[in-house]
Amino acid sequence: MTPDEKVNILMVDDQPAKLLSYEVILSDLGENLIKASSAKEALNILLKTDIAVVLMNVSMPELDGFELADMIREHPRFGKTAIIFISGVHLTDTDKINGYRRGAVDYISVPVIPEVLRAKVGVFVDLHRKTRQLERLNAELERRVAARTEELRQSEAHHRERAELLELATEAIIVRDIKGAIRFWNSGAETLYGWTRDEIRGRDLHQTLETVFPVSREAAEYALATAKSWQGNLIVHGKDGRELVVATRKVLNRDGDAVLEIQRDITAQIQAEEALRQAEKLAAMGRVAGIIAHEINNPLEAITNAFYLLRNHHSLDEEARYYAALAEQELTRVSHITRQTLSFYRESRQPITVSLPELIDNVVELQQRPILLNGIDLQKKYTSTAALRGFPGELRQIFLNLIGNAIQAMPAGGKLRLRISDTVDSGTQRRGLAISVTDTGPGIRPEDARRLFQPFFTTKSAKGTGLGLWISKGIVQKYEGRISFRTWRKDDCAFTCFRVFLPTGDTSVGEPVRDSEVAAGVRAIA
Repeated sequence: MTPDEKVNILMVDDQPAKLLSYEVILSDLGENLIKASSAKEALNILLKTDIAVVLMNVSMPELDGFELADMIREHPRFGKTAIIFISGVHLTDTDKINGYRRGAVDYISVPVIPEVLRAKVGVFVDLHRKTRQLERLNAELERRVAARTEELRQSEAHHRERAELLELATEAIIVRDIKGAIRFWNSGAETLYGWTRDEIRGRDLHQTLETVFPVSREAAEYALATAKSWQGNLIVHGKDGRELVVATRKVLNRDGDAVLEIQRDITAQIQAEEALRQAEKLAAMGRVAGIIAHEINNPLEAITNAFYLLRNHHSLDEEARYYAALAEQELTRVSHITRQTLSFYRESRQPITVSLPELIDNVVELQQRPILLNGIDLQKKYTSTAALRGFPGELRQIFLNLIGNAIQAMPAGGKLRLRISDTVDSGTQRRGLAISVTDTGPGIRPEDARRLFQPFFTTKSAKGTGLGLWISKGIVQKYEGRISFRTWRKDDCAFTCFRVFLPTGDTSVGEPVRDSEVAAGVRAIA
């Protein structure tokens, strides 16, 4: 799919007037708008057409929106199709959670705000277009790798020519026997991993590189033995301990006694794609937040002024003035939340002075709903008000991941402790801030601890991408900081503490904060 190629948006509703209104609202997006008046018609369209977004009413005859969503998700072709529900009736949180489990990505309530509908659909249209472009690029990469592999196969009879070809390749070219012993290691492999061919020859490939497969190694080796080839991404470690993501193609030779591996470092590409996705997500949410704030602020100001006048009106008795004052306070609070939301998503193109307590409070306020729904006891202790220079969006991403993970680890409730203190890093003696996030979830299993910051590793089954902590670690390292964690048990309760050190250059901080003090700081949770 080219950037100029239109994508398809399917609108499902049994009322023609509503379909017409959605068509008018979404026409400014410039995409193909397809209408369906029933669930059956919608399914027929989906089977024949590549659909980016399905916009559907919850309440429809024959099949309601939830049942239609189930049918869509059960089909292997539509596993990633975005579904947005529109409901004219009040839905409880249980209804919404049920909808999200069935594959919904968002809800829109009636009456529909045109700008909000347009913005939300536009986000998923852009995501669909970029996904298709990435699939096209991957297909082209696969074609090139296949062509290159075929060239190598054809040159097997000419050992000297094959050796020269492998040596000149910019990719890492590795030949190993079935048991894993390395037979050939070209200059591209030397550059990628840091080991010379004399150091690596004869060693076991998987043990040396600490290879982590996206599937089990047994499954990958079985696929190689049966299909004669395997392709995928691997997580490996170089000689200096660097963690790399490499796109790998494995081909079994004709005799079945050796494997050719072609590897290319895609670590920077994966990081860039994830950063772009996060930036687009924040930008889209910022646009929606701006629209909502614009729609809410003006009437809020008028209502607040009205209550102020009402509260001071001479005809009211004391009880009426009391309730008017309460209403005025609540309106002020809503106005504050609106301003905080706008502040959260407003990003600077240049580094600015960022207050960590204010930024983390901003993250917490955005997560307030899941904190309340899960019955989590939030405890904050900020002994420093220091700030540092940086980009708020990057720093928010760190604590969105850490605080979000802590909340998800306590679905049945628990205690969440946030602490900010001045410190001196024990390793570098640099002054900075120590930020700790501690939860009373199930803890981290020893077998997961080593892989926790590896890309694509997740403990959340299919719900996680496995990139959150990896990206967070990359951002912390960009600020020349460190991120660490420890998990322990005390009195039949598990604790997990993530600690982030960010240097500030401030010369007015106090004594170093050691790991033992971090543990002592969470005793109030127990």
